[in-house]
Amino acid sequence: MKQHEWLQSRAASRTQLYIDGFWCAGEGGKRLPVVNPSTEETIAEVEAGNAADVDCAVRAAARAFRTWKKTSGAQRAVLLRAIARGVNDRREHLAALQSLNNGKPLDEARIDVSDVVATFEYYAGLAEQLDEIGESAVAIPSDEYRATIRREAAGVVALIVPWNFPMVTTAWKLAPALAAGCTVVLKPSEITPLPELELASIISDAGVPRGVLNVVTGTGPEVGAPLAAHPLVAKVSFTGSTAVGTQVMKTAADTIKGVSLELGGKSSIIVFADADLDLATDLVAGGAFFNAGQMCSATSRVLVERPIADALAARLADRVTRTVVGDPFKPGVQMGPLTSRAQYERVQRYIARGKADGARLVIEGEAPAGSGYFVKPTMFVDMPAESPLWREEIFGPVLCLRSFDTEDEAIGAANDTEFGLVATVVTRDAGRGRRVADELEAGVVWINAPQAIFPQTSWGGYKRSSIGRELGPFGLAAFQEIKQVLVPAGSLAGPERGHGA
Repeated sequence: MKQHEWLQSRAASRTQLYIDGFWCAGEGGKRLPVVNPSTEETIAEVEAGNAADVDCAVRAAARAFRTWKKTSGAQRAVLLRAIARGVNDRREHLAALQSLNNGKPLDEARIDVSDVVATFEYYAGLAEQLDEIGESAVAIPSDEYRATIRREAAGVVALIVPWNFPMVTTAWKLAPALAAGCTVVLKPSEITPLPELELASIISDAGVPRGVLNVVTGTGPEVGAPLAAHPLVAKVSFTGSTAVGTQVMKTAADTIKGVSLELGGKSSIIVFADADLDLATDLVAGGAFFNAGQMCSATSRVLVERPIADALAARLADRVTRTVVGDPFKPGVQMGPLTSRAQYERVQRYIARGKADGARLVIEGEAPAGSGYFVKPTMFVDMPAESPLWREEIFGPVLCLRSFDTEDEAIGAANDTEFGLVATVVTRDAGRGRRVADELEAGVVWINAPQAIFPQTSWGGYKRSSIGRELGPFGLAAFQEIKQVLVPAGSLAGPERGHGA
């Protein structure tokens, strides 16, 4: 039996809800099918949670918070490192489960697992630091009083994560939430719940106390909406579409709870005439076709300086035609299927629209026929700036090129979007690279670099792409409240230590 066939035979090992330290059935008695996007076969059925399950999970988290918030940063760090070890020990199984459920090539899935390990390790280090910096004195212009600032856990937090990077997006939220001392209710995407449920199993095995992590699978209306609305939830951290993020924010407003949003993008890569064409080709192809283009950070808008526009287009056309699309478990496959039928149909509509709009050149690669949500990698050249393909997030392997003549024109075109997540600049001129990066309205800018992301830095964008930041110390701060304490000078002993945040 091949590896993925063996994996599929046992994919249903974790399909229940995880609430208060136990695996359990949902109150409604309903199940949701989970599909292998490469074959369109149902590989498992998971519990379809509802508002009653959400309430049970939130109340379990609220009970656990009373104790968990009092643990030291060092204690939480031990558990975070145990989670990292658990993920690392099951690295190949988790990568294969990602490929089976999401459709990404196995090598890409392995990168994701490494990211999860690195994220938990990083926040374990920050948790340890909280024992020293959780409370600090503040200089004030008075000898009569002493002021301190304390960072405390926000409370019960709701984490709502998408289907394009299972476990990765979860780790970016869950690791800092646990490090801060929060308790969690996690809602995975109903499309890719299997990797998240396996991660919950690892966290349970690591010894995280009951109720600290709870996982409720189900749809947005049945689980996501009541979770965002629950009065005992102090903070919602959501990654997904801008449309759904807007609804999450509106719902959270009713109970005045904190909100972090990581939403859409329509990002540009700017290639200047002095660029290394081999490097530019690699960066454009990677930015557009990694994870089959299903990335909020996809740099699918290529702005290329006119003197090299034809040369770059020719190289990219060759890359498109040579991209190997197929079963993510087969050696040499560079791009798997899209993750769902709905996304497949959406991308096909955009491609048909681009052809109908009369782009100067259309290049399509090859994709397997028959079952599976496989889409041909596609490139349009000289797409009008007002075209939906140029302006709207497609979330698929569709690349659009436009030429520019001046640096200012390139900057203006890159910033001419309602989003502001990422951007890439390709040039041999270091001064120009930094100058352009300074002018771009984006939360992350890569200069002559692939889309490398490190947990020590930051993630998030401007405009309609984000509210708040993930990763780095900013990710931890997103799950903390700030408390100021003012006392008469000399009336109380110094601030306690060893209780974390």
